Amino acid sequence: MILSLKFLIFFKAWMSDEKSKVVVICGPTGIGKTAVSLEIADRFCGEIIGADSMQIYRYMDIGTAKPTREERARIPHHMIDLINPDESMDVARFATLARQEISRLFEKAVTPFVVGGTGLYIKGLVHGLFRAKFRSPSVRRQMEEEAALYGVGALHRQLKINDPEAADKIHPNDRYRIIRALEVFETTGKTLTQHHREHRFSDRPFEVLKIGLRMDREELYHRINNRCDAMINEGLVDEVKRLLQMGYTKDLKSMQAIGYRHMIDFMNDHMSWDESLHTFKRDTRRYAKRQLTWFKADIETVWIDPGQVGDVQLLVKRFLQD
Repeated sequence: MILSLKFLIFFKAWMSDEKSKVVVICGPTGIGKTAVSLEIADRFCGEIIGADSMQIYRYMDIGTAKPTREERARIPHHMIDLINPDESMDVARFATLARQEISRLFEKAVTPFVVGGTGLYIKGLVHGLFRAKFRSPSVRRQMEEEAALYGVGALHRQLKINDPEAADKIHPNDRYRIIRALEVFETTGKTLTQHHREHRFSDRPFEVLKIGLRMDREELYHRINNRCDAMINEGLVDEVKRLLQMGYTKDLKSMQAIGYRHMIDFMNDHMSWDESLHTFKRDTRRYAKRQLTWFKADIETVWIDPGQVGDVQLLVKRFLQD
């Protein structure tokens, strides 16, 4: 049944030149994306494309909650263990590499399941990246002068009049992004939000089903606290020590990630063990809150409780057969 469904999906796309179908499973850290994605990918003979900005690093397994060897043996995973902790990765490179993996899977009539919590990676992959080329040194100088005279808050208030959606997403103290948004508006006569929307619909290489996992916030926070404890018990401290011994310094972007920086602070006597563990859990909860805010802004996302795997299966089945 699954094999015939897979062939039908591939045959229809090949005959009609349809866009390949991609299923995204997203949500905050600790909510159970791995468990759900394994069940769904197994059910539909799919493979998983990781969309996590930390799981791309080699040797960083425990603190990134990377799928285990057993889980990766059960379902092939891609976009994991790509680079060393002292190497860099940006959204554009990630999207390029992930799209290449998706193309290879599509050629084999395998459904790609993009799974992760890094919203910007997912956005870059399924929509592409908007790079505004509209520059005006004179407009920028004017904005800089106004910021110096009246404060960046005045510019943010102006942006709220011109482009309220952008203003809501940009922090009132984020001088660079506020000036950039105003520069785009003054230069083109269109808001940054309008440009984003136009770009979003012009670069859609895939047909996408986005499934977001959510649960009661207190329950999620409880799961996060337990997960942090589990990472400690699994050997997070030793993992960090091993990375330092390998020459990966505490100043690296990868080593400043949640969990890693907290263990380093403890090792360097900057925090007591109790303080380190407390801030590790607190910062993880805060990160989960930011992730939820990001994903909830996408009206295309269908929200489901991670315990309702049957509902997820039904959504995916309808999407693939449609």
